[in-house]
Amino acid sequence: MALVFFLSSQSDPLPQLTAAIWDKALHCVEFAGLAVLLGRAFLGDGRSRGRAFLAAVVVASLYAASDEIHQIWVEGREPAFADWVAGSIGAIGGAALYVLAVTFGESDRRG
Repeated sequence: MALVFFLSSQSDPLPQLTAAIWDKALHCVEFAGLAVLLGRAFLGDGRSRGRAFLAAVVVASLYAASDEIHQIWVEGREPAFADWVAGSIGAIGGAALYVLAVTFGESDRRG
C-alpha cells in the first residue's frame, strides 16, 4: 500500500514503463498484487477462503478508490473512474488466483 501511495504521489512515475504498457493493465497488476498479499494476510488470520477472498477484494478495491481520490492533490495527475475499475478487476483476479492456489496446494498435500 505504501508503494502504491508513493507512486501515486508522483507526477509521472516510471515514465518508460507507462509509455510501453497500457495504464489499465498496470492498474490491474498493481491491485492484483495487493489483493494477493491481503488474501494471504486475511487467510493467515483465520478467515475462511471465501471470507479472505471477499475481504481482500473489498480492501483492495477501496484502496484503489482512495488512490484515485489522492490523485486530486497531485500535480499532473487526475482521478479516473476507469482506473478504479481496472484496479478492482485486478483485485478480484489476484484474490481469486491466491485462493485457488491455496486450494490446489492443500489438495496436492492430501494426495
